[in-house]
Amino acid sequence: MSKTALAPASERNPDRAQGSPSFPETLKVFGGIGLLSFGGPAAQIALMHRVLVDERRWLSEQQFLSALSFCMLLPGPEAMQLATYTGWRLHATKGGLAAGLLFVLPGAILVLALAAIYAAFGEVPAVQAIFVGVKAAVLIIVVEALLRVAKRALKRPESWALAAASFVAFFFLSLPFPLVIAMAAAVGFALAWLRPDPLEGAPPTMAPLALVDLWRSLRTIAVWLAIWFGPLAAVALAFGPDHVLAQLGIFFSKLAVVTFGGAYAVLAYMAQEVVQGHGWLSAGEMLDGLGLAETTNGPLILVTEFVGYLAAYRFGGGPPILLGVLGAAVTLWATFTPCFLWIFAGAPFVERLESAPRLRGALSGVTAAVVGVILNLTVWFGLHVFFRSVSAADVGPFTFWRPEVATLDGLTVALAGIAALALFRFHVGLARTLVLTGGIALAWHWLV
Repeated sequence: MSKTALAPASERNPDRAQGSPSFPETLKVFGGIGLLSFGGPAAQIALMHRVLVDERRWLSEQQFLSALSFCMLLPGPEAMQLATYTGWRLHATKGGLAAGLLFVLPGAILVLALAAIYAAFGEVPAVQAIFVGVKAAVLIIVVEALLRVAKRALKRPESWALAAASFVAFFFLSLPFPLVIAMAAAVGFALAWLRPDPLEGAPPTMAPLALVDLWRSLRTIAVWLAIWFGPLAAVALAFGPDHVLAQLGIFFSKLAVVTFGGAYAVLAYMAQEVVQGHGWLSAGEMLDGLGLAETTNGPLILVTEFVGYLAAYRFGGGPPILLGVLGAAVTLWATFTPCFLWIFAGAPFVERLESAPRLRGALSGVTAAVVGVILNLTVWFGLHVFFRSVSAADVGPFTFWRPEVATLDGLTVALAGIAALALFRFHVGLARTLVLTGGIALAWHWLV
């Protein structure tokens, strides 16, 4: 998000943050942010900017932007990590834990309840009809995200080239997500090295890192690695390494390391692994989960909790509801515990980001590649939403997706068109659009 987008129209922000709130006041404010964090990362970041910079003045404009840049360089949900960083800055580790948990827990509780309802009643025809409308609207939401990110990220020819290469790498070559992101970061870093931005001027001299800071960070990393992997290892020992709970811990721990660019960017990789690699959910169910996450507060990456609940509910080999809850808990732990590791280890060095233009170049490369990732997600989901039957054909190193034209779903196409009109033409809110398309689909089910 650009400085212009974040700055208030009045330009009245102070250059420095003012005061330090009490811990109860911090809890109250971040509790409110967690309850109101609808609309995806852009809306969540804007909400925090208004509350933390404009209203409370707990962060200065520059502190907020430096922290946001740092969080966008990290894997994981940047809005949640921004909340964690702010809490850490105000009240050290306990503040970071409180702010991060309050940002996530309200949405996590709601997604857990919705996942349980879906697992128990998802096959009910009326419920399935509603989700036809939800899927159609979610597809348009993904298109909207693609356009929004592309407008911000693709400002130079090399950015367009990186986005196109990323799309080809994913959609036609099925290259691993971490490899593509790493290559994009390397290209962005190299371009910043070879061709510095003339607007940047000479990079400021960076102060040397104090040895005590390095040792403190290494100790923090060791502690949080133990916190991250200890409970997951205990689950694997208790249930066996091949049990679905152990596999969920392994898969989502890997995912936590490569989720650069937010939830939309990693969904294509996650969906293909969950659907094709593990067989835990169908492509349609993945879209249903995304629709549920879209309508709730908290990070969109909470869709992973939906996956964890359904996978353990179906394949846990025990009481389904209990296993589903354990699956959701394992997924949440593997998804969000690393976020605290990244922030607590790196937060002391946030200000150094402003002195590292090559790191910003790497971020630009990743952001451009994310456009290709979201385009891949859009096309892949679009094929599976509009057509009831889609097959893959391999020609050498390339994979081509072929929809059965006769299986085109006219109702879903029409609902997607209605969602596009609502979002793009009439600027109807996200929740209202989902209610609109879900309601039309349910009415059609009753009438036909």
